[in-house]
Amino acid sequence: MAFIEVDQESFDRTMREAFDAGKIVILKFGSEWCDPCSALEWELEEVEEAADDVVVLSVDTDSESALVEMYGVYELPTMVIYKDADTKIYHAPGVVLASDILEIIRG
Repeated sequence: MAFIEVDQESFDRTMREAFDAGKIVILKFGSEWCDPCSALEWELEEVEEAADDVVVLSVDTDSESALVEMYGVYELPTMVIYKDADTKIYHAPGVVLASDILEIIRG
């Protein structure tokens, strides 16, 4: 499964579609030049393989400053997890292991 790249224009629609489909949404804020961002991507790929009710939306922090500001992203990578449209269950910078991400979303 591939991450869904979102920008300011597609963000709200893509989030709504994911929630309407009953998906847990993981927002990944990162950049191509960021090595820790690549490490988080590897972990998120494992999560996608293990959990079919998860969708990862990827936000390029170099080009999407409005989304970066809206979510208060100050460090890369940053991950935000929504259980549903009204329930944010995680928001923090850093690389998180796939097993820990699965525990957060199943917790």
